[in-house]
Amino acid sequence: MVLAAKQTLSAKIGFSTPLSRRNPSSSSLQRSPPSLSFPSTNLPLKRTVLALSKPLHLSSLRAKPPVRCDAYEADKSEPQPIDETKSEAAKKLKIGVYFATWWALNVVFNIYNKKVLNAYPYPWLTSTLSLAAGSLMMLISWAVGIVETPKTDFDFWKTLFPVAVAHTIGHVAATVSMSKVAVSFTHIIKSGEPAFSVLVSRFLLGETFPTSVYLSLIPIIGGCALSALTELNFNMTGFMGAMISNLAFVFRNIFSKKGMKGKSVSGMNYYACLSMLSLLILTPFAFAVEGPQMWADGWQKALSDIGPQFVGWVAAQSVFYHLYNQVSYMSLDQISPLTFSVGNTMKRISVIVSSIIIFRTPVQPVNALGAAIAILGTFLYSQAKL
Repeated sequence: MVLAAKQTLSAKIGFSTPLSRRNPSSSSLQRSPPSLSFPSTNLPLKRTVLALSKPLHLSSLRAKPPVRCDAYEADKSEPQPIDETKSEAAKKLKIGVYFATWWALNVVFNIYNKKVLNAYPYPWLTSTLSLAAGSLMMLISWAVGIVETPKTDFDFWKTLFPVAVAHTIGHVAATVSMSKVAVSFTHIIKSGEPAFSVLVSRFLLGETFPTSVYLSLIPIIGGCALSALTELNFNMTGFMGAMISNLAFVFRNIFSKKGMKGKSVSGMNYYACLSMLSLLILTPFAFAVEGPQMWADGWQKALSDIGPQFVGWVAAQSVFYHLYNQVSYMSLDQISPLTFSVGNTMKRISVIVSSIIIFRTPVQPVNALGAAIAILGTFLYSQAKL
């Protein structure tokens, strides 16, 4: 077979004699020098003849194991294996950490805030101290490089101003409410915020919603009304404070969505800027409504009644107020609005339950039923808006 292949190759490239011949007296093949042939100049050139000055060597073919070769198109190349299970688990763990931190910080804030207000009933100063503590923490973080300093301009602060006004009103109103009524009652009324959001968006902004959204308002409004009517320590100032807080925070969200689109500042730095501007707005009003003389007299009384630990309570409620809000704004960058709404509903449940246990707030069964209905309505509202 090898000889036949050589003869064929010799014929194709123009050798006049075969590459090798067999010697009768020997069993081996002897190579003969090839004689070179050239085409005649008198004949028309019909084929090309290869001229070689050296012998042509053909190596023997040895069997090799087959090699698998896979070819893929450029846009359909085989992807690298990715452990999707681990990636999904890490994402869920991250969201769980955000929620747990958010709820824990909020519960701690509400407990210390109520302790301070029971001993020191000056909600305007308490609200001011909360914003001042957060502003100071962020200024230090920017100065030492823990957090990157945001790049802002005059247009940013001008756009942020109405958001800060609404945030200031909502913050003070909620603090006034908690100074007059139980923490649980304030948060039950504040769970009715979705109803204010739908009504304001519908009648002032002209937005429309699915029927399911309007139906979800029925248990929210009904539950809040049932809780208010059956509250043992009902106070109109506390009730109106929670209602005004709901309305103010709705406008804060509307101004924030409309004015802050496309702005580079978000998350932690956004809330820091919001706190600083709110502090500048609130401080003169706090001096006008309460004043240094009332603060000094109340401070001495609180120290005599509670002791030095009262100072720790004030510091704790101020720091934890900023921390829980900061985590909530940071979580908005990581989770969907629906997930955030569900988390906010669960946060209210944790605050209501923990405050009832810690402060031993008397709760009638019908009052608890109203709270459960209102919170259920809030959850249905978040699902209906999906």
